[in-house]
Amino acid sequence: MPFGYKPYFYPKLATMNSTAEVVITQALLEDIMDMEGRCAPGDHTSLACIPVDTEGKARLICKAEGILAGVDLAEIICEEVDRGIKFEKRLNDGTQIKHGDIAFIVYGEVKSLLRAERVILNFMQRMSGIATHTSKFVKAVEGTGTTIIDTRKTAPALRYFEKWAVRIGGGQNNRYGLFDMIMLKDNHIDFCGGISKAIMAVKNYQEKNKLKLPVEIEARNLADVEEILKTGHVTRIMFDNFSIGLLKEGVAMVNKQYQTEASGGITLNTVRTFAETGIDYISVGAITHSSASLDLSLKAF
Repeated sequence: MPFGYKPYFYPKLATMNSTAEVVITQALLEDIMDMEGRCAPGDHTSLACIPVDTEGKARLICKAEGILAGVDLAEIICEEVDRGIKFEKRLNDGTQIKHGDIAFIVYGEVKSLLRAERVILNFMQRMSGIATHTSKFVKAVEGTGTTIIDTRKTAPALRYFEKWAVRIGGGQNNRYGLFDMIMLKDNHIDFCGGISKAIMAVKNYQEKNKLKLPVEIEARNLADVEEILKTGHVTRIMFDNFSIGLLKEGVAMVNKQYQTEASGGITLNTVRTFAETGIDYISVGAITHSSASLDLSLKAF
């Protein structure tokens, strides 16, 4: 199971971590606080033209093909804005959508629906884009036994939601942050004085602090792989920017003693070839940092 997996990272309507709750609140406040942090009375446009207590309904219309993500989050946002909003889910997260599909319908006070609209769309369009991009990578490696995982290359403060979208798209999460695993990358290794020194320092640190965190280490060449195998005390070896030929050799050297991961510039065009080397995991930063938003629209009817 990939690093970072913990049941409480899975968003549920009644259980979200505190960081996610803060981000949702901040997203809503962005629309009613000026640049100096003063809170305005609300949405001036709606206050000006929508009569008090006017009720209405709107529907989330899908305007592109892809994987839908963020429906459950939209319901949370509606509840945060106004508990009087009624939310009628039509499609679940993870649904393959086409142009014209209706994801959900909301009923309630019009001012509340309009306040929730842009925040819902900002989250859902981004999450659906990530889920769609992830799904393409997952489908590309079907049957190989390789798992597509994400990275920490996420937008600041949006990691919770972007990693949620990766799971919806069929991928799995690597570590969530700096706290749930140990990852020895090139800078750690170089600053520590080499591979063996870095691994043993981690081993001593975990013993001293009574920790049992998984340990991943980056290999830059086959000599690094050989030294890692001699030293031991790791969970996974990451092959960073290896060619296909060298990756096959590296995977054969490891011979299932440890988990293996390929990383670095792997695209949809090349991911299948990398998966066919027998690698356990392929990490793709692009599924979070370079996914195009999916076109969605919330319309009154």
